[in-house]
Amino acid sequence: MTWLEYILIHYRWVIVVLFLLPVSFFYDLWYYARSWVIFQLNSAPGSHSQKVREVQRQVREWIANGRQERMCTARPGWQTISFREGAYKKTLHKVSINMIDIIKIDTENKVVICEPLVTMGQLTQTLIGLGWTIPVVPEMDDLTIGGLVMGTGIETSSHRVGLFQHICRAFELVLSDASVVTCSEKVNPDLFYSVPWSYGTLGFLTAVHIDIIPAQRFVRVEYLPCHSLDDMVTTFTAETQREDACDFLEGIMFSLDKGVVMRANMCTSAEPGKVNPIGRWYKPWFFRHVESFLDLPPDSQPTTEYLPLRDYYHRHTRSIFWEIQDIIPFGNHPLFRYTLGWLVPPKVSLLKLTQGEAVKKLYEENHFIQDMLVPLSSMKESLHVFEEQVKIYPLWLCPFLLPSRPGMLRAPNDKETMFIDIGSYGVPNVDNFHPVETTRRVEEFVRNVKGFQMMYADSYMTREEYRQMFDHTLYDKLRKEFDCNHAFPEVYDKVNRKARI
Repeated sequence: MTWLEYILIHYRWVIVVLFLLPVSFFYDLWYYARSWVIFQLNSAPGSHSQKVREVQRQVREWIANGRQERMCTARPGWQTISFREGAYKKTLHKVSINMIDIIKIDTENKVVICEPLVTMGQLTQTLIGLGWTIPVVPEMDDLTIGGLVMGTGIETSSHRVGLFQHICRAFELVLSDASVVTCSEKVNPDLFYSVPWSYGTLGFLTAVHIDIIPAQRFVRVEYLPCHSLDDMVTTFTAETQREDACDFLEGIMFSLDKGVVMRANMCTSAEPGKVNPIGRWYKPWFFRHVESFLDLPPDSQPTTEYLPLRDYYHRHTRSIFWEIQDIIPFGNHPLFRYTLGWLVPPKVSLLKLTQGEAVKKLYEENHFIQDMLVPLSSMKESLHVFEEQVKIYPLWLCPFLLPSRPGMLRAPNDKETMFIDIGSYGVPNVDNFHPVETTRRVEEFVRNVKGFQMMYADSYMTREEYRQMFDHTLYDKLRKEFDCNHAFPEVYDKVNRKARI
């Protein structure tokens, strides 16, 4: 190991604090200022058609040149939120998709039309300022609309309305023959149901129509500490079965027998002295704040506070859930928060760009980042599996409703089913961890309980195992109908571990 590799691995925080944090801060200033100016000048609706024509031009050029390689977007792999880059970017024909604008906010029909590179931070900042929001707001600021559609998106409102794909009304795509098509539940429904989880292997996404709902000023959060696994499972199950279901529901496990369930509702006003602007730079990391409720006496429960709406939506952003504690170990110290907390978090894309081969290898051998989606009925058994295989805490728990509809995610027995997302991010605390064998054991368990693996992370499934987990019936039909086999790789060839570096 060279001295540079040693520093990158053991003192990475120096590079992050002195270089990446300032660069991330100024990049965000530029990005949001540009987006705001474009929207205020009302140029986005007029320029969208021109940008779609440019995508069509590139596809026609690919056709004219003999369709020698399959296509993918030209967006660099390091700009994605995943901690790995797609190796396929080096060999496929790249098509530039420069689409970062909110095209239209239609309050009469309660829909917002966005281009695929609009981010969650950009969208919530714009909508909330106008008194609107979307029903499912995935957590991280840098998540893009396109990634949430072609991959997946989930949030704490998903137990009521489903995944991000379930709040989308229509998709606009450029297909492999350079034609433009719009699909919805009523128009081209097979394509509409097949786009989510397809990872850009059916066409190039150019616009998404998304439901919007009225926003309120605060989110009233109740913290329910649980001191046993049975208590956690019972509380979660009861909350998902209530007729008066709360707007938001999540849990954080700090060990197998300790966790906190949070139920929350939007509201217009708050009680004096109970407002907590958790998103401010000097505030403790949200997951550490949640952990503090485990120390309260039982007679003080439930404990309630009010978070400003956007602070709630992005409560895990500053700490990248809890990944940042491995990057900046002292990041939650009050001295750091008050002096440099306003620069946090570093952009994941810049972390990837600067990590180097030594850090990549370190992450591959000593890191586990997965979201596994399992039926809520398997919650207890699933948490035992995560305890045995990786023993990483905190664990994120987020229930979601999977409706009975066609597509890659088919509900068991085609019946609407409540699932739970178990998010595990960090360094395993077991002696027998191995990235391949361990992940394959967890994947096998998830398949056996009729669950799903979020495909932003490493997957070691074979093609046959992947097809066992995800229903390819409609997907294969659409691939043949739109001549995708010669134009785009299969989704498996973009998401399995061998396709990533």
